[in-house]
Amino acid sequence: MTEPLVARMRAFGTTIFAEMSALAVQTGSINLGQGFPDTDGPAAMLDRAVQAIGAGANQYPPGPGVLELRQAVSEHRAAHYGLPYDPVSEVLVTVGATEAVAASVLALCEPGDEVIAFEPYYDSYAASIALAQAKLVAVTLRPAEGRFTFDPDELRAAVTPRTRAILVNSPHNPTGTVFTRAELTAIAELCQEHDLIAITDEVYEHLTFDGVEHIPMATLPGMRERTVMISSAGKTFSVTGWKTGWVCAPPALVTAVSTVKQFLTFTASAPWQLAVAYGLRHEMDWVSALASGLQDKRDRLMEGLSAAGFSVLRPAGTYFVQTDIRPLGFTDGLELTRRLPELAGVVAIPTQVFYDHPERGRHFVRFAFCKKEEVIDEAVARLKRLSA
Repeated sequence: MTEPLVARMRAFGTTIFAEMSALAVQTGSINLGQGFPDTDGPAAMLDRAVQAIGAGANQYPPGPGVLELRQAVSEHRAAHYGLPYDPVSEVLVTVGATEAVAASVLALCEPGDEVIAFEPYYDSYAASIALAQAKLVAVTLRPAEGRFTFDPDELRAAVTPRTRAILVNSPHNPTGTVFTRAELTAIAELCQEHDLIAITDEVYEHLTFDGVEHIPMATLPGMRERTVMISSAGKTFSVTGWKTGWVCAPPALVTAVSTVKQFLTFTASAPWQLAVAYGLRHEMDWVSALASGLQDKRDRLMEGLSAAGFSVLRPAGTYFVQTDIRPLGFTDGLELTRRLPELAGVVAIPTQVFYDHPERGRHFVRFAFCKKEEVIDEAVARLKRLSA
């Protein structure tokens, strides 16, 4: 029998998250790899989901999403960013941000089109672009003055006549960087100069630290009409298993994405949609407290990683800390993370798997701090074995 998997997907096997999470279970290690919290979201929002199930919201919701959630998303965009979106024609509910990105790429890119993304990038981006038979063009984020950033000239050089879109993830997973206004402006100028679409993954929009501001690309002059703005409830409300996301964009772009999305999942999760609508309207103070608590956990983990001998880069957002492993005498993050359960009883993620150019990230390893304090403390205590 010939290889059953289509050629364009053969480079994508089991995800690194599945591999490392399975390794954590097999070895009884602490899992600081996959980015999911070990505490629940706001109790009143969780109760709303239970109430919705009890009230019979258990059949197909409308394909574009429950109107109550679309209205709540619209209100949220206007209140937080001054971005009015019509809930009927400019908001689409998706099965998490991952589906939103995939549907956007599939809807907007023809075979052979190019999509620029900043490496290291979330692994689903490459898979979505491959499914569309488009080409990912990677622009590398490199450490500078304690944070990851890109070279504007390198970004400009990546644009060709085949470029269709720039995929912008800020706050950025896996580096934890939050793009500045100057960085976003450089991207926006290219989009307008070359008539490109910006697909923006903003799932960590409320999880920024040290007073750093998240600036949506769509707020920049001339960008609302060419931006597909994506976010979700999973990170904002610590309900990653609910897989409830949304797209905000002008009607023509929403119609395009919806045309594809309806044949991926059609619709999903009516009770969660109703609960998230409640959360967006009533639980943003809880979200602010979550961000404050995550900042403390970030600092706790950074201090422990530094004491264990890692060189640590300070993230301005997300769940993740990037470390340079070379001060410990290691040079290959994939090799180290596969040995880490044996060496220290901890699981992390090798950052190099998120690069088109793995050699540029071989010495970085990512740790998640969205865990209980006692879990972080125990992980840090174990990691100190490395320095010995």
